[in-house]
Amino acid sequence: MAATEFVTPVEPRVKITYFVHDVGDPAVHRRLRMLRAGGAEVTLIGFSRTAQPATNIEGVVPVLLGRTRDARLGQRILAVLRAALRREDTRKAVAGADIVIARQLEMLVLASTARRRFAPSSRLVYECLDIHRMMVSTGLPGTLLRALEQRLLNACTLLLVSSPAFVTEYFARVHGHLPPVRVEENKVLEWEIGEPSDVERCRSHIRPPGPPWRIGWFGVIRCRRSLAILQDLARRFPGRIEVVIRGRPARNVIPEFDRIVADTPGLSFLGAYDRGKDLARIYHDVHFAWTIDFYEAGGNSDWLLPNRLYEGCLMGSVPLAVAGVQTGHWLRDHGIGPLLATPLEASVPAFFDTLDQRRYAQASAAVAKIQLDALVGDSAACTALVEAMARHLG
Repeated sequence: MAATEFVTPVEPRVKITYFVHDVGDPAVHRRLRMLRAGGAEVTLIGFSRTAQPATNIEGVVPVLLGRTRDARLGQRILAVLRAALRREDTRKAVAGADIVIARQLEMLVLASTARRRFAPSSRLVYECLDIHRMMVSTGLPGTLLRALEQRLLNACTLLLVSSPAFVTEYFARVHGHLPPVRVEENKVLEWEIGEPSDVERCRSHIRPPGPPWRIGWFGVIRCRRSLAILQDLARRFPGRIEVVIRGRPARNVIPEFDRIVADTPGLSFLGAYDRGKDLARIYHDVHFAWTIDFYEAGGNSDWLLPNRLYEGCLMGSVPLAVAGVQTGHWLRDHGIGPLLATPLEASVPAFFDTLDQRRYAQASAAVAKIQLDALVGDSAACTALVEAMARHLG
């Protein structure tokens, strides 16, 4: 199957209504593909973060509820409350659904209400792929949000997360009762990489030996501390280390992003990329994949397993990760290094100061030994996901 080709099942077995926070989020599109490949007919309903949202997503016309904005939780809550009054939109989207999925807490509020009114016999699934910092705050807003989450969880038939640490470090600690849990990691999907022979070529790709050693930081770029560490690295080792950034910079979080890149030789931003077409090309261009994140250190950043972890390992890039967080645990369990100690401001330069081709070859060989099923989700995984959500229907 070509990397961009996708075939919808001819006879969907279940009907799913999928409530999402942002219909333009590429991760939403990937989940939509998984659901359809797993045998579901999907209605997509939710908000947009852009003024001109897509009107056709993976062959599905979304039901749009309005526009929301990044990093403005209060505005998003008001938008959800307004959407709750638009009963006709949600009724049409939910009526006849076997399963109602809500991506993140704000959508669970809306989905739970719509399901109770218009599809009371359907199953309710809570998909939580990030734990917002407010959910772990000790103040009154955090206490109220956790109470709301527990109340809504009581009505759910499945909790879907992308990392086991979300359960062990958050849900199991703060909630007395949980529905059944399924961990669905952010693996690369098989149609994003092509034929099996293409995968093997990707994994066996030989990079030009360093130096210069090239580090790739790909995806959503929102960690100010990572940018500072990489900027220092490029300045400290001119001509020996190059840093390539691709994806979507969160300029509301790092407003000086463009200035820093422009002012730092050895640091470059090469724009967005298409995950369904460009993975091999962009990862084969670098020796290392930066999988480190401090955006919500001590909470979400410590618990998540990012897309770039699976992408980089699949394409043969050596992941750079911190010991003691979930990404580090995952790599340790698979026998992969290096795992860097904190503070990274000291350990990262020290690592590259002593790096040679022999050490890199050893790290690269360890990455190549990771089993393919730890990195790639296939059609059977899509079917298993839908079946887990549909269990006991009827």
